[in-house]
Amino acid sequence: MSTQPSSSSSLRSPVASWFIRPLLRTHRAWRKPAAARMVLSLLGQLQYGVLDVHLPDGTTRRFGQAADAPGNPPYARVVLTNWNVCAAALKSGDIGFAETYLAGDWHTDDLAALLDIMVRNRTTIEAVVYGSWFGKLTNRFRHLRNANTKEGSRRNIHAHYDLGNAFYKLWLDSTMTYSSALFDGSPDQTLDDAQRAKYRRLLNELELDGVNLNVLEIGCGWGGFAQLAASEAKANVTGLTLSTEQLAYAQQRLADAGLSGQTDLRLQDYRDTHGQFDAIASIEMFEAVGEEYWPSYFECIKRNLKRGGRACVQTITIDNALFERYRTSTDFIQQYIFPGGMLPSPAVFVQSAERHGLKVVNQFSFGRDYARTLRMWRNAFVARLDEIRAQRFDERFIRLWDFYLCYCEAAFAHSNTDVIQFTLEHA
Repeated sequence: MSTQPSSSSSLRSPVASWFIRPLLRTHRAWRKPAAARMVLSLLGQLQYGVLDVHLPDGTTRRFGQAADAPGNPPYARVVLTNWNVCAAALKSGDIGFAETYLAGDWHTDDLAALLDIMVRNRTTIEAVVYGSWFGKLTNRFRHLRNANTKEGSRRNIHAHYDLGNAFYKLWLDSTMTYSSALFDGSPDQTLDDAQRAKYRRLLNELELDGVNLNVLEIGCGWGGFAQLAASEAKANVTGLTLSTEQLAYAQQRLADAGLSGQTDLRLQDYRDTHGQFDAIASIEMFEAVGEEYWPSYFECIKRNLKRGGRACVQTITIDNALFERYRTSTDFIQQYIFPGGMLPSPAVFVQSAERHGLKVVNQFSFGRDYARTLRMWRNAFVARLDEIRAQRFDERFIRLWDFYLCYCEAAFAHSNTDVIQFTLEHA
């Protein structure tokens, strides 16, 4: 019998382990693409939460706080099926991260928790959030092609809102309201009640003192506000939409409620509206206007609002400190969900209104309520996946909408975005 040690026993010797194992680890590390090494380095700076990343080479890395840190830090696990996500994120930021999710290049068992951790650590991982200059330039060009001319607005609205009323009916509340609700703090409050509370607060801001007053709604959606304004405030409501699906649904609901005589819903661009109204309401339509057309929007309000009347505009906003960087780039929402969209910051909204002869007399923000609204929408969306699939929406579409709802919830939960009701009067 040979007394020579086998090769395997040599590798198990203390000296061999001390020398060879670090070399093997170094070899595995340098097999990773450069983009992957850069992303992993950025993740090493996570300040909030615990993130486990399962890599394509079979290894797992943990980033962030210790799992037993005080305060029960949020936890997420992500599995990369290939390295594509790293290069895509460095090139195109959140757009690349989303696109690789849609392509199946990574998956997670808790998308909401993962995106929550990403948003919490936004300043730490800016390269992954915003992408490279080339990626930003490419995506900015794509975004600019969706400019909200009159024809562009019709096309952009059709892309999002004409997916079919049956689709939205599956996961919106019974009022068919696709904007933030206003909660009273009770954990048991229903989404239906919170949506009506939002409408009532806006009506109160309009100070409709009397009956048969004329109200213009810019962006009437599926008719929820028009129905409440006509039934409770006894107002005559003129509603504008560019969605044929929404118009048909809203007209039918108002007819069913016996309110056709008080409501006039039109397939019409706000820029083509000329009249005199006692009050003007606009709920989360401003985001679809586009910065180039903000002057036209405020001119529409000024032109159509009677002296002494009020307008109330509910809009999503982006944090003042983030606005300049946001306005010169583009993000996942603009590329995939709301083509042509653009958020104002609170300060920019006020300045734009004032430049066009209007003054903001009140601001009411309730962004955390939007996070709760989005969470309830997503829960309903996930609960109805079989019915969504039955409407012939594919898995990529489902992943897209799931990402969108989670992405927005995290942004509102951590105040990157807010929702504000701005009350306006003539200056």
